[in-house]
Amino acid sequence: MEQQELMYRLAMSQINGIGPVRYKKMIEFAGSAKSIMTADGKFLRKTMGLNPKMAEMIRSFSDYALIESEIAFTEKNNIQILCFDEHTYPQKLKLCADSPSVLFYKGTPMVQNKRVLSVIGTRSYTEYGKRICEELVQQLLPYDVCIVSGLAYGIDILTHKACIKNEVTTIGVLAHSLDSIYPYAHTGTAADMQLNGGLLSEYFSNTKPEKQNFPSRNRIVAGMSDATVVIETDIKGGSMITADIAYSYNRDVYCYPGKVTDLKSAGCNFLIKSLKAQLVTCGEDIATHLGWNTIVKKKTQQRQLFLDLSPIEEKIVHVLQEKTAVHIDELYILTDLNSSQIATSILNLEMQNIIKVMPGKMISMLF
Repeated sequence: MEQQELMYRLAMSQINGIGPVRYKKMIEFAGSAKSIMTADGKFLRKTMGLNPKMAEMIRSFSDYALIESEIAFTEKNNIQILCFDEHTYPQKLKLCADSPSVLFYKGTPMVQNKRVLSVIGTRSYTEYGKRICEELVQQLLPYDVCIVSGLAYGIDILTHKACIKNEVTTIGVLAHSLDSIYPYAHTGTAADMQLNGGLLSEYFSNTKPEKQNFPSRNRIVAGMSDATVVIETDIKGGSMITADIAYSYNRDVYCYPGKVTDLKSAGCNFLIKSLKAQLVTCGEDIATHLGWNTIVKKKTQQRQLFLDLSPIEEKIVHVLQEKTAVHIDELYILTDLNSSQIATSILNLEMQNIIKVMPGKMISMLF
């Protein structure tokens, strides 16, 4: 992306009243942030349909020194700016309407289309929760998964540390900017994570971990993952918020059950009881339900069998060979094909018994 367009996009993100949903719709309509930020009042009101107050806020924005300072900060600290319509942006998060318009990421490059699982839970865990957390990460080793959490006290930091120990890719989503680490005690772990994973935030530098930032952070944790796993939580708290968000995104939620008398498991038991989550007892349960296949090489050998595929069909098959199952909306993003091309190709591939269409518009290989 051109530096000038990036500057205008960052500027738009700082205008009160332009939330992520409106931000994306405006850029999609106008074609670029520059077209919006340099437009006259008439265009903003008549063509863009903005009210006079919003139009004036856009026209009067002048703090480009802040934007230039932020860009300089990211360049100095090797922070990557991820815009919502770029290929570097977390692909699964793109499917969420309220996903951040801009993200800041520091660490090893994110591998798109990778299996992603968020693991969350209480800050005051028990020995049971600690054991479950460490065993889960070990059990997920064969599945080449990236594990996401929030770098908070409790299950979050246990998860990140277990990933580091087992060399599993892990990403911490922060409720503040990347110029600091909260809690400060997790600074060392955060540094280690950047060697095989990284840190992700939607906030400009100098943003403190304010209370209202945490629920907003939780939507990123839920949205960028294939599914969310809850290990010990009370009936209220951040983990329950994240689980509810994941459920609203139509993502799978899994919970480890606990004793009915144990308050630390009350939230997990409630989610299972209310049918918002499925009961699991090990990593294999999760992998089986998500249709993950540990034998990666087997898929790469299928291509030679499909000699009569069109270029478009080959493109779809290639995506499906890299993933166990893909939602049709995600297939549009990953292949950059239009709905007509996708529909025709899916029908042809299904008739050749190469793919299968499952409930919920999920598509997978038959092999």
